[in-house]
Amino acid sequence: MLTPARKTLLQTVVAPSILRSAAKVAFVVGIVLNAINQGPALWQGAEVSLWHVLLNFAVPFCVSSYSAAKNQMGRVEPTDT
Repeated sequence: MLTPARKTLLQTVVAPSILRSAAKVAFVVGIVLNAINQGPALWQGAEVSLWHVLLNFAVPFCVSSYSAAKNQMGRVEPTDT
């Protein structure tokens, strides 16, 4: 079972505004990372690793969404219950 803090983090991560923002960051950073990591293969017409391409987009998406969620959670004042 998820603890309340983890459930709150998970709920915050899947907020539409955070997902949209993280997707934009992942798109830009993923393109740059793919150019750096897969550049030689792309320029030479060699085979490109699809797994690495996906990871180059997934990692910045995860980092951005987690960071945004933690930042948003830090701004919300706890309520006394």
